[in-house]
Amino acid sequence: MMSELNIEVVYALPEKQTLLSEIVDEGTTIEQAIAQSGIFQHHPELKGQALQVGIFSRAAKLTDQVQDGDRIEIYRPLLADPKELRKLRAQRAKNSGKADKVTGGRPNPLRHHDS
Repeated sequence: MMSELNIEVVYALPEKQTLLSEIVDEGTTIEQAIAQSGIFQHHPELKGQALQVGIFSRAAKLTDQVQDGDRIEIYRPLLADPKELRKLRAQRAKNSGKADKVTGGRPNPLRHHDS
């Protein structure tokens, strides 16, 4: 006999958050639970997309099976790559003199600069 699991599916936009509670059968995958939840009726733009998901802020695969009490989170795509943003900030700091041009750290006022 299969047991039933209580799960939640959540998706958040800056202006709208959707949290749906659902009962699914044991052995249900994240992908199946998302489809069963009805989230696509609330957010049709998600249908057909390669969804990035997690359970309680931990990355998960659509093929993972859900556990009782899981909160499946559907993540929005990043607007900018965090690594690229850090590189740009570091370059700006170097160019403005707020970072050492050799080490990238804070400038050492005791260090001799050869001009």
